[in-house]
Amino acid sequence: MEVIAASGMSGAAPDQRAGFGVSVAPMMDWTDRHCRYFLRGFSPNVLLYTEMIVADALLRGNAERLLRHHADEHPVALQLGGSEPHKLAAAARIGAAAGYDEINLNCGCPSDRVHAGAFGACLLHEPARVGECIAAMTAVVNVPVTVKMRIGVIDGGDGLRDRVQAFDEPEWRVLHEFVNTVAAAGCRRVIVHARKAVLGGLSPEQNRAVPPLRYDIVRQIKERWPDLAVILNGGLRTVAQVAEARAWCDGVMLGREAYHRPYVLSELEESLGRGDYARPSEVQVLERMGQYAEQELARGERLSAIVRHMLGLCAGRPGARDLRRELSEGARENGAGAELLHRVARRLALQPQAV
Repeated sequence: MEVIAASGMSGAAPDQRAGFGVSVAPMMDWTDRHCRYFLRGFSPNVLLYTEMIVADALLRGNAERLLRHHADEHPVALQLGGSEPHKLAAAARIGAAAGYDEINLNCGCPSDRVHAGAFGACLLHEPARVGECIAAMTAVVNVPVTVKMRIGVIDGGDGLRDRVQAFDEPEWRVLHEFVNTVAAAGCRRVIVHARKAVLGGLSPEQNRAVPPLRYDIVRQIKERWPDLAVILNGGLRTVAQVAEARAWCDGVMLGREAYHRPYVLSELEESLGRGDYARPSEVQVLERMGQYAEQELARGERLSAIVRHMLGLCAGRPGARDLRRELSEGARENGAGAELLHRVARRLALQPQAV
């Protein structure tokens, strides 16, 4: 089955932009195509990821709808969930044909729903199976096949506090086997969330906070596999933190910080010293999104589905709360249209604090 990208040809592959080395994490219910288009307005080079799409859903569902994306999103990666090599290969082939620049396998999500489907973080205990999946995908696509993972996985229960803090030799052996296997199968880049995943006993939100960050473990991965591109994920919020990490890893991945404070992507672009980059103003972002909304509303999309991702636009500026309320409530009104975004842009243009 061939699926054509809704908006044209693919952009530059992520490996061609490796010098930038910044990506935005796949986040369920957040990084849909509207969110990705919005974030692209802050950085021309950041690598964006889709929400996780389960291979079965892609094979049985409306692939064109699930994979629809705008040409301006590139470089953009498709994250897949699954554990059956033949299904993942078929889904990867569809994703590559749809124009995605990378196919990523989720081996890090700790949610109960994902665990029940026998994929996500629990796959860290099945390196041979994951190796088969990677090999099957790399055999049918010409774009990079990558893995997003955690440094380890444990079950909830007695002694969780101590077990989540420790990282012993048996755990390192499990991690070593997993990384060694996926690298041998053809994976050339791993994105490592520097925490353990806890299956049962912690919610997904707690899994992003309770297990401590262990950048030292990720650094050991890079040292033991120097030819493997290692991307650090977890807890990164500032340019200074990114710069410190980039001294030893091949790239970084930001999650909720980029969603709630998208101008961090502009700050990262500026920190790289690219002379041709111009930080967009809030007014420019709103006008760009207004034009996008006009196109999407003409296709039957709801304005609220677009605007919900834009509420971090003025994070930290005077009047941010009022702006969020104006956008959020205005987008839910009957008959709300793109004029809302243009109107807010005109009002902000008259305020001296607009950046």
